[in-house]
Amino acid sequence: MTQAPPPEDYESLIRLIHDRHDGMSKTYQQIAVYLTQNPNDVAVRSVNAIAQSCDIHASSFVRFAQSLGYDGFKSLQAMFQQRLATAAPGFEARVHSLKQELKSRADLSEAELLRDMVISDAASVQSLLDEIDANDLAEAAKILSDAETVFLLGQLRSAPVVELIRYLLTMVGKKCIMLDPSGGLATHMSRAMGTKDVLLAVSFRFYANEVVSIVEEVAAQGRTIIALTDSSLSPLAKSAHVLFAAHEHAGPLSRSVTAPICLAQTIALAVASRIQNNPNVPEIPSVTSPKR
Repeated sequence: MTQAPPPEDYESLIRLIHDRHDGMSKTYQQIAVYLTQNPNDVAVRSVNAIAQSCDIHASSFVRFAQSLGYDGFKSLQAMFQQRLATAAPGFEARVHSLKQELKSRADLSEAELLRDMVISDAASVQSLLDEIDANDLAEAAKILSDAETVFLLGQLRSAPVVELIRYLLTMVGKKCIMLDPSGGLATHMSRAMGTKDVLLAVSFRFYANEVVSIVEEVAAQGRTIIALTDSSLSPLAKSAHVLFAAHEHAGPLSRSVTAPICLAQTIALAVASRIQNNPNVPEIPSVTSPKR
């Protein structure tokens, strides 16, 4: 049987990885997640450096590429390089240069830690412009603004993100319920969702078991789900009506929430714009704002 030709662009490659993901071996699934979560690093790093980051032998990356129809990893990597060449190449080059400068220093002071943190977070936020679809933002804003109640779910490092979303949506007049893990009632509370309600779930590696379980149960009930995660291969992806994947860039804090916070604020502003019928200057009041 003749093997189909390999994908000729990044988008087609990612679609093929998604289509085959569930049938892949555990090692290939790990490789697939890394590739989709770190497209910029894949474009510029050697296969040996990438393999070391994943604790997977480089030969597995070569065989993974061949399983998709490529003659080797470099041919697959070329798809990521094409993507990077059209996605703010000047910005990426500057980020890479600054990171290399920091790595060359033997003594990492507090000020230099700040510099490295800003560099990595700026790269993650910049990536949102290339990775977040405007249509998805519009659809999420419509779903949330039309919802009777917004149920919010997020644990561990995702907790600050959902707390901020609850605050912002509450201040624009949306009824929100936090599925708090305290008392072990989050799963039972989720079962109270009605047909006009929406679940907004946030989870990143390593995904909280209860969050994944609740999302799957809510999906089985036919409820609408918006998911904010770090990969289109996240366990939340298959249940989401709208999926936002905010990729991370390597930095001093391996699980920074700067990009997800930025995305959460954008979603809240988009909801405010619809509720207030004011697309140009949406406003989210604060509890400390003076009364007019």
